[in-house]
Amino acid sequence: MTDTNDELSRRAARVMPRGSSRATLYVPPAAPYAVRGEGAVVTDADGHQVIDVNNNYTSLVHGHAHPGVTAAAGNAAACGSAFGLPTEAEVALAEQLDARFGRDLRWRFANSGSEAVMMALRAARAFTGRELVVRLAGAYHGTYDQVVAPEEPGVPRPAREATVLVPQDDEAALHEAVQVHGERVAAVLVDLMPNRAGLRPVSRAFAEAVRREADSVGALVVVDEIITYRLGLAGLQADYGLQADVTTLAKIIGGGFPVGAVGGRPEVMACFDPEQPRAIHWGGTFSANPVTMAAGSAALAAYGPDEIEALNRRGEALRARLAQAGLEVTGRGSLLRVFPDDPTGAWWELYRRGVLVSVNGLIALSTAMTDEQLDTVGVTILSVLG
Repeated sequence: MTDTNDELSRRAARVMPRGSSRATLYVPPAAPYAVRGEGAVVTDADGHQVIDVNNNYTSLVHGHAHPGVTAAAGNAAACGSAFGLPTEAEVALAEQLDARFGRDLRWRFANSGSEAVMMALRAARAFTGRELVVRLAGAYHGTYDQVVAPEEPGVPRPAREATVLVPQDDEAALHEAVQVHGERVAAVLVDLMPNRAGLRPVSRAFAEAVRREADSVGALVVVDEIITYRLGLAGLQADYGLQADVTTLAKIIGGGFPVGAVGGRPEVMACFDPEQPRAIHWGGTFSANPVTMAAGSAALAAYGPDEIEALNRRGEALRARLAQAGLEVTGRGSLLRVFPDDPTGAWWELYRRGVLVSVNGLIALSTAMTDEQLDTVGVTILSVLG
């Protein structure tokens, strides 16, 4: 590729709204275009290099082109990228996830976190015979109609009316929502540290209330660990002592390839068993494709307890450094978020100085980062936002 960022922007403007397929990447007037990633460094179409702490919105826990992951993906692709038959690769990844969670679960794979949430909620509705979902206001669970913001254009009224929003950490509001709607509630959907709502962890008391309130009316607890799964072998729920009935995963479990997963109690996941009466039909031409499954297995194999602890520790050190300098910074472990007064201006200034963060201030560290790179990130953020 020889086109510059400006040339690519002009080409893209003719064929895509605002020049890309992802609203999360839009930064006015137009985002630069990536051409290469190696470790913790991304090079754009103008040859400008940045230390990547966006990591494709937290999915690249090992940074770019990790040798073990790329080798696994390449070997799988050489044998065939997709089949009209299941493969051992999906069995292996499901077994790996089961071992990490440490309990008897059943798994199904998709191609995105949005799909995973969609199917998790469908399972909850099928299992309970109910339609209503209670979830946290401000949390993001993908693009499925029932979980987007109520004001989102194009969402049909029945989807909006099938969702009840409660504020994070408001136990009274949660109690009222669940008890008022009672046997209409299929599931309480919760992200224990929702990024769109500020990347602030829910309180332990609220997590306990989620389980208690759901149990009181026979509803399921669905925990969205799509971003937070990187924080522990069994995600953030394990730290809270909360065992979800159904868990959704994506991001790091695909090794940088499109992925989603739903894991749940056997009796709930039986809703997807084609031998069962009134089973949920879950297809997906590229779901559980062997390239993603192999890459995901390699990524998880290289991210065990020691690696998780080390990366979380580095994130806590960076968060403490920024906070001590007076910045507002939230998050936990290897996930952080900063809050610039001028997000667009701050993004561009950080980019020009060699640091790529998410447009909303989300920061996700990777195992590929060196101490020197991490120090540079801290210095640069402080110089721009301090």
